[in-house]
Amino acid sequence: MDYITVAQGLLLPLLGTTLGAAVVFFLRRDMPAKLTKVLVGFAAGVMVAASFWGLLQPAIEEASGLGALAFGPAAIGFLAGMGFLLLLDTITPHTHMDLQDEGPATGLSRSTKLILAITIHNIPEGMAVGVVLADWLVGGGVSQAGALALAIGIAIQNFPEGAIVSTPLLAEGMPKGRTFFYGVLTGAVEPVAGLVTVLAASAVVPAMPYLLSFAAGAMMYVVVEELIPEMSEGVHTNIGTVAFAAGFVLMMVLDATLG
Repeated sequence: MDYITVAQGLLLPLLGTTLGAAVVFFLRRDMPAKLTKVLVGFAAGVMVAASFWGLLQPAIEEASGLGALAFGPAAIGFLAGMGFLLLLDTITPHTHMDLQDEGPATGLSRSTKLILAITIHNIPEGMAVGVVLADWLVGGGVSQAGALALAIGIAIQNFPEGAIVSTPLLAEGMPKGRTFFYGVLTGAVEPVAGLVTVLAASAVVPAMPYLLSFAAGAMMYVVVEELIPEMSEGVHTNIGTVAFAAGFVLMMVLDATLG
């Protein structure tokens, strides 16, 4: 196993989250609404492109031996990934980025629920990096450069995500040092989820198309459930759409040039 490449792939997304969370040190209290929509739209665009170019396309290619039914593993895995995140969203108390409560009633604070929400939504990103690294390690359809391209893309979109989770906590009155810590903490789940996926996926090579598309479905759930509604809410919706396009194209270029 190339431990250096695996470590780089697993830690790059956490680096992106850390840098994004550090934005709180440059803010007085809250992030401007227009900037929030730009960051959310950009992150959504990166995740959609990564889901297709980095995960679904390799899943379909690896199932090409099934002929006309090559779409089957990708379709099944994609729906399973969406269902998995839907289950987590249903059973875990959390809030959306606008701090509107959702999920079962608990005694948890809104800040705690927001941290839980972003942590849950970071799991599929860690899984996505882990599964492409595992696919490369077992000689599947993903190249070493392609795996690192996905990790870089997720690290890029984690920068706005780290800022987005930290600034609402700052607005809630939490000290900057603590908001930074919690922002980094939400990203720490990614290398853990990625490593677990690498170890598990390497042992089940025939299931790789299902695992690739499972990660894609989980990521797409986050985009549709959380990011797109946030970028389209209220005013400044056009700027969020433009940022989405920029994020999508950037991830597509990364995959095409490095993958």
